[in-house]
Amino acid sequence: MPPAAGGATEKSWHGLAREFVQRGHDVTVISRSWPGWPEEETIAGVRYVRLPGFDHTPRLRTNLWRDLRWSWRVWWRLPAADVTIVNCIALPVLLGWIRKRAGRIAVMTGRTPKGQYHLYRRIDHVLAVSSPVADAIRRENPTLAQRSVIVGYPIACAQLDGTRPVDDTAPVTLGYVGRLHKEKGLELLAAAAALLAQRSDLPPWRLVLSGPSDVARGGSGPEFLAKLQSQLSRALPADRFAILPAAFDPAALAQRYREIDLFCYPSLAEHGETFGVAVAEAMAAGAVPVVSALSCFEDFVQHRRNGIVFDHRAPDAPQRFADALAPLITDSTRRRSLAGKAKTEVQRYDFPRLADRLLDVFSPLK
Repeated sequence: MPPAAGGATEKSWHGLAREFVQRGHDVTVISRSWPGWPEEETIAGVRYVRLPGFDHTPRLRTNLWRDLRWSWRVWWRLPAADVTIVNCIALPVLLGWIRKRAGRIAVMTGRTPKGQYHLYRRIDHVLAVSSPVADAIRRENPTLAQRSVIVGYPIACAQLDGTRPVDDTAPVTLGYVGRLHKEKGLELLAAAAALLAQRSDLPPWRLVLSGPSDVARGGSGPEFLAKLQSQLSRALPADRFAILPAAFDPAALAQRYREIDLFCYPSLAEHGETFGVAVAEAMAAGAVPVVSALSCFEDFVQHRRNGIVFDHRAPDAPQRFADALAPLITDSTRRRSLAGKAKTEVQRYDFPRLADRLLDVFSPLK
């Protein structure tokens, strides 16, 4: 996908391509055609080739068939390369067996593997976004253990950093940025907000959600959006919450993050959540992350050091979530302390730093 439509992996590699060019490398990015965008162009030294693609659907079989068709189209258009980095399912198999001009093959693994790594026999590197993903790959294909490296996702720290309003009299903003999907735990967030609204000992606060709800862009669709809106309306006055459309423009997205004090990410996706780019971006923008106890967050969120982790699996998960948020709503000094550590420690994922690390990974392949 082009970066106009969001997507962590897509945004990451469009940004990394420019970092690689700045270091003297030749880079071609093949992505999907997009209305108003030319089929080929060069921007900031990066050559872009765009091919007709497909929308995501709720049906796995359909998505796999579309991935195969997309991989075949890409296979025909790939230029000769020293390293080819792949972000789809079927293409590594095609390249590994029948196209030597691709050079060494690195598979970007942004999701938990679902059996495809049994088929990957002739790849040189697996780039895993988190420790749990790397572990799943090794279980699926032990021969890839020595070729796997945990890289995370890059984030634009400089762009996300900026002036944040310092006003202890203003309402504390609880926020979420990401796909409006039921697996993200948004109903759990709404339930926790309802419990917080019943308390009379808290200073003013509000809740803001932002992201795409349509299925094509990873949401759960209009029915889920309406259900979430109804749940929040019953719990909070209209001026205490907002559900905003997705912001794909980087500057607008950065501003959304900077308006959030407590970044709430109560994901329930035990196998679908693999890193949490939105969490890392919010940290870089100065928000305190409050996340569920998924293992994918352990690489960069440490409980009570640079964020808060709550047990989303507990029978009283909404109450535990609310109890995690309430002290931070009350204590501005604690919020700023956690936010400062979060901003500092997430810098290791900054685009320039991660680009240098990847080039170190690829250098033995030359």
